[in-house]
Amino acid sequence: MIFKLRYFLIIAVIYLVGCSNDVSNEMSNEELSVSPAMPGGNIPIFDTSNIARKSFYFAGGDYVGDPLVMGGQMYVEIWEPVNPTQEYPIVLFHGNGQTGVDWKQTPDGRPGWAYYLVEQGYTLFMVDYPARGRSAYIPGGVHGDLGIRTVEQLETIWTNVGEKGNFPLDQNHTQWPGTGKRGDPIFDNFIKTQVQFAGESTTLARYAAMELLDTIGQPVILLTHSQGGGVGWGVADGRPDLVRGIVTVEPGGPQIGNVNTAEVAYSGRPANAWGPVNYPLTYDPPVTDPSEIITYLEAEADQPGEVPCYLQEEPARQLVNMSDMRVLAISADGTYHRVFDACIPKWLNQAGVQTDFIRLEDVGISGNGHMMMLELNSDDIIELIHEWIQENLA
Repeated sequence: MIFKLRYFLIIAVIYLVGCSNDVSNEMSNEELSVSPAMPGGNIPIFDTSNIARKSFYFAGGDYVGDPLVMGGQMYVEIWEPVNPTQEYPIVLFHGNGQTGVDWKQTPDGRPGWAYYLVEQGYTLFMVDYPARGRSAYIPGGVHGDLGIRTVEQLETIWTNVGEKGNFPLDQNHTQWPGTGKRGDPIFDNFIKTQVQFAGESTTLARYAAMELLDTIGQPVILLTHSQGGGVGWGVADGRPDLVRGIVTVEPGGPQIGNVNTAEVAYSGRPANAWGPVNYPLTYDPPVTDPSEIITYLEAEADQPGEVPCYLQEEPARQLVNMSDMRVLAISADGTYHRVFDACIPKWLNQAGVQTDFIRLEDVGISGNGHMMMLELNSDDIIELIHEWIQENLA
C-alpha cells in the first residue's frame, strides 16, 4: 500500500512538473516574441522555415610557406531544404570582389536567390573563393596582390550607370534599388559587402571546387556569375562526371579578344586564348598551345551595341569533357557585359557544348545590370533560371 502511494505521488509530481514546464515554455516563447534582444525593424530578418539544416565546410587547402600556414582553402556554406525535391544540388560561384553573401540578401533588405532556391527544394553550396571573404588570404606574395573597387567604379559599372555609364545600353538600367549613389542607404549597404580580390584567388578556387565536388560525390548544377564563369568552365572540364549542367550569369569574357565596351571594339590586348578562359581546357583534337586554336572574327555582330565574335575555323575543336552538359547563359539589357555576352555561348555551341543564350528582354525581363541578383526584379530572374533547370536538367 505504501509502495502504491509513493508510486502515485511520483507520477503526480512528474505530471505537475511537466505542466509547469509547458507553461514556462509558453511564457518564454511569448516573452521571446517581444524581447528587446530581438533585432529591430531596421535589420532585415528572413523566414528560414524552408531550411532544414545549415553547415559550413572548407574545401581544398594545403600547407604552404615557411613557417607553414594553411592556404588555398575555400569556405563553403551549405543549406539543406526541408523538402529536398531536386535531384541535383546547386554550387554557386560569385563574381569578382564578391562573396557568397550576394546570394543571400539584396542591399535593400529582401531575401536573395538562395532563399528562393531552397524553397524549390535545392540543396545549396555557396562559396567564398580562397583568399576572399571567410577564406584566408596569405600575405607576402603567396596569393598575389590585392585590389578593391572604388565608389566611382561601382557607380559607373553597376549602380548609377544611367548617369555615369559609358556603354551602349546604359540608359536601359532601371532596376537598381535606390539612386545607386554614394550616401544612398542602399548603395552604402552594397559597398559594405564589397571585398578585396587577390590575383591567385580564382585559380585556387578551381582546384578547391573540384575537391568540393569530389566530396559531394554526385552530379551538381553550377550557378556562376561574372568572374565565377571562368571558375565554372574549369571545374566542369576537370570533373565532367560530377557536373550535370551550368547556369552562367554574364560570365567573364569574351573569349580570345579583349573588348573596350565604351567603343564596342576589340582593344587588341591579350585575353582568353583558350576560348572562354586563359588556362588549358580539354579539346579534341588535343591542344598543347593556344596558338593551335585557329580563329576568325565574324563579319558583323548580331545586334547593334555588340561586337562580332571570334570563332574557330572549321572543323572546330570540341570541348569533349563538357559535351554531355547543357548550359544556360543570360545577359541583361542594361549592362556593359552585353557588348560581348553573345560570344562565349557561340564558342561553346561550336565546340559541341549545347548552350542556350537568353537576352533577358526577349523573355520580358528588362532594366537589369550586371548585379541582377540584387536588383528589384531579381525574383523574376531566378524564377526563369529555375524553370530552365526543370525543363533541361531535371
